[in-house]
Amino acid sequence: MKAAYIHIPFCEHICHYCDFNKFFIQSQPVDEYLRSLEKEMANSMEATGHPELKTIFIGGGTPTSLSAAQLERLLDSIHRVLKPSESLAEFAVEANPDDLSAEKLDVLKAAGVDRLSFGVQTFEDELLKKIGRVHEQKDVLVSFERARKAGFDNISLDLMFGLPGQTIGHLASSLDTALALGAEHYSVYSLIVEPKTVFYNLMKKGRLHLPPQDQEAEMYELVMRKMEEAGIGQYEISNYAKKGYESKHNLTYWNNEDYFGFGAGAHGYINGERTVNAGPVKHYIDLIEQSGFPYKEKHMVTKNEQIEEEMFLGLRKTEGVNKERFFETYGRSVDDLFPKVLHSLEETGLIVNTNKNVFLTHNGKLLGNEVFQAFLGEL
Repeated sequence: MKAAYIHIPFCEHICHYCDFNKFFIQSQPVDEYLRSLEKEMANSMEATGHPELKTIFIGGGTPTSLSAAQLERLLDSIHRVLKPSESLAEFAVEANPDDLSAEKLDVLKAAGVDRLSFGVQTFEDELLKKIGRVHEQKDVLVSFERARKAGFDNISLDLMFGLPGQTIGHLASSLDTALALGAEHYSVYSLIVEPKTVFYNLMKKGRLHLPPQDQEAEMYELVMRKMEEAGIGQYEISNYAKKGYESKHNLTYWNNEDYFGFGAGAHGYINGERTVNAGPVKHYIDLIEQSGFPYKEKHMVTKNEQIEEEMFLGLRKTEGVNKERFFETYGRSVDDLFPKVLHSLEETGLIVNTNKNVFLTHNGKLLGNEVFQAFLGEL
């Protein structure tokens, strides 16, 4: 079974930190894009023998920037082309709190969507303005209640820390508000300033004032502590859930399993081949019309690359890398392949290496990128 990610690259506004493939929705050929997206899905399914899907995730951009009619059309094409069966474990959609009307919620619910991921980022209105968001705290509260009334009982809230001007107090307040809502899942990421973003340009000019590194580490520890106190289990470096509500789709990535990537700028990983779709909407549409597929890059992943990815993706999970599963997949043991790295990381207190698993310690979570990089190029 495989997973499917579907990218909607349109937004009503562009956030200062976002480096995902996105465009202002005004004057964009949205209907033409949806037609091309359906063609890509149909051609990909035909080429791979119509495999059964275990999860579907519609992300962006902002999927809910589509009108209710456009959303309905998108979801109808997903059902006709991808043919999700009763065994589909999760059907998730990203949503913005300021454009999630009751009508759109009804469309999503009627199409079988069973998980919503709200892009909240912070509950502090002043901070929301600083990062380029146009919603306010009240919009989140209204949309969350509206989603509950529409019957959604699996909701994730996305939050960020390390934002410009953000204090420990700001973060604590946002976490308290988020936890009080009683969502089933929380994703809490630290800000990473990426090229081609507003924040990157401000940083180059010396006008982006971020919390110091030690304070950012303190923020992360605050997140872990508050989630634990609330009984929300950490199952990945940045993700927390009530038992049974872990993101099944995202676990596909962290387990290094196959997934389709549909839409402009989407990445896919099917049968050992990584694909990257063209990002500009017009280019994406033109490629679909010319060849039926929108790939700008294709790469067969070598076994050594797969093994390295298995390590740094698997170590993101709280349970870490399962040694038995690793051996069954690659025919080699973790300890045989990475003896020096494992010894060094264990000596410095960043990992625990048992007979069954390799996983991050508390300090390892704080220095995750250092741990992941240690495995790159080792083979």
